Amino acid sequence: MENIALIDSFSEFKDDKLIDRVTLMAILEDVLRNALKKKYGDDDNFDIIINPDKGDLEIWRNRIVVADDEVEEPNQEIALSEAQKIEPDFEVGEDVAEEVKLVDLGRRSILALRQNLISKIHEHDNTNIYKQFKELEGEIYSAEVHHIRHRAIILLDDEGNEIILPKDKQIPSDFFRKGENVRGIIESVELKGNKPAIIMSRTAPAFLEKLFEQEIPEVFDGLITIKNVVRIPGEKAKVAVDSYDDRIDPVGACVGMKGSRIHGIVRELGNENIDVINYTNNLQLFITRSLSPARVTSIKLDEENKRAEVLLKPEEVSKAIGRGGHNIRLAGKLTGYEIDVFREGAEEDVELSEFSDEIEGWIIEEFSKVGLDTAKSVLEQDVNDLVKRTDLEEVTILDVLRILKEEFEE
Repeated sequence: MENIALIDSFSEFKDDKLIDRVTLMAILEDVLRNALKKKYGDDDNFDIIINPDKGDLEIWRNRIVVADDEVEEPNQEIALSEAQKIEPDFEVGEDVAEEVKLVDLGRRSILALRQNLISKIHEHDNTNIYKQFKELEGEIYSAEVHHIRHRAIILLDDEGNEIILPKDKQIPSDFFRKGENVRGIIESVELKGNKPAIIMSRTAPAFLEKLFEQEIPEVFDGLITIKNVVRIPGEKAKVAVDSYDDRIDPVGACVGMKGSRIHGIVRELGNENIDVINYTNNLQLFITRSLSPARVTSIKLDEENKRAEVLLKPEEVSKAIGRGGHNIRLAGKLTGYEIDVFREGAEEDVELSEFSDEIEGWIIEEFSKVGLDTAKSVLEQDVNDLVKRTDLEEVTILDVLRILKEEFEE
């Protein structure tokens, strides 16, 4: 391969990867110098001249002329007789510049040079992609379904960049077909080897927050601030919002007339039930609002241990707990308080923990997860409902109910 037009032979990379010609020249020089080091041991005495306009290059080797029997460094010195073959007038002590053709490097070196050039271009390309997407972390991004695997969906954007949407980052109801467009946030970008791994998420609370920014102008403009977002993806979410402008109703602005503004977000998230709540620094009021749609009678706070004892009328308890315990769990996450529910007129009730001699601790914990901390709160529930809401077998639940009933029959 001749020096002339060598650069053009790699133009496919410039076109495919959008690498500018100057960058391509720099990569080419770096690769050439590595090849010269391997062949001659050093590249300090070589000049590489690349002409990006003409698309050619020249390699010149610079050596000092010494007497025929005094050559100690062949790469740095040239015998007088050899120098005079290049130019008869050369004398000892003069500098000789000799052009090196690529063919002088040998066929194997040329093949290695090509492979190294390809590798360097891909490395440069991957570094740029990594930087590009690193800046997009936490932002919404769209890409097309390219390949569906068991544990992940592989997406491609308009520039052919590969984005991974893992199974655990998908909403449970998500179902995508090849060629379909998918939205999510860029959750993380890491270099694995030299290749960037771009991970998308649709389950992160930040995705819901960014959807609010996109769909609700007041949030985008900063007139409404999102204070906190908590989610059980595909099931339920709670969003605390606030506004520094007293003329704006932040909840009303986010929901819209008859839910018009939030409807698109709900649909994007697989009909996830979204509660929008007015944020307040008043903890009792904030916890009360977070338990919506339940109406709270009173709250007793233990700020040191971050616990709240909430008293409700019996008919409000199931609303506060919610299906599968979702409502009370999200209220706890939103406020940062562990919430214990108590019924009005339940003074004679007994904490489940009092039955630790008869009921195993992990079973009591399962009831506690769905907001059932007392004997009466469990006894008031339907057996089939308890099976659905907890991870307990029916036989275990029946045994617990028997133990609790005996307590109140005595």
